[in-house]
Amino acid sequence: MSAPPFQFDSGSQQRLAARLGIWIFLATELMFFGPLFMGYYFVRFTDLAGLTLAARHTDLLLGTVNTVVLMTSSLCMALAVAAAEAGNRRGAVRLLCAVAALGLIFLLIKGVEYAKDIAAGFVPDNAAGPGGHGGQMFRLLYYAMTGLHAVHLCIGIALVLGFAMAIRAGRHASANLARLETVGLYWHFVDVIWLFLFPILYLPGRSAT
Repeated sequence: MSAPPFQFDSGSQQRLAARLGIWIFLATELMFFGPLFMGYYFVRFTDLAGLTLAARHTDLLLGTVNTVVLMTSSLCMALAVAAAEAGNRRGAVRLLCAVAALGLIFLLIKGVEYAKDIAAGFVPDNAAGPGGHGGQMFRLLYYAMTGLHAVHLCIGIALVLGFAMAIRAGRHASANLARLETVGLYWHFVDVIWLFLFPILYLPGRSAT
């Protein structure tokens, strides 16, 4: 086991500091999504009928499939961290590659969904679309929220692939396990954000709430 950096007394202390740091970072990331969620609920409270009419035009099937894809990727990420902790380098690499592949599948499905939306006129500047002004605001928030989420997912995919290549090349020292855990927390954060986006963007007008 390699020695921890000089500013830490032990590897466990380094991992604790890394966890604290990533939680602080994720808290700041909420500032990107927070205003969008506030805007969504403003529209919901001021024009629920318009928002609901517009939300019915989202693709529930593709949204559900993407939810399953991301939840599966979170499971693979947790297993990858566990494999790295156990010293199973090959298993960790395979699981990280699976995480990245699932992330890319999510983006591919989302791209297909965007193409269908645009072809159907489900775009923010379509003032004649369903829902009137409220529907137009919903479409704007839909693209802003899912687009920002996709950007975060792209960053996560790059980080995961970087770690997979580093572990495969044998450059993964035990001290770097703390960094892999932070990448895992970031990935789970992106997935949790989607769990909030899915019901508010895909379910209005299709559920009792």
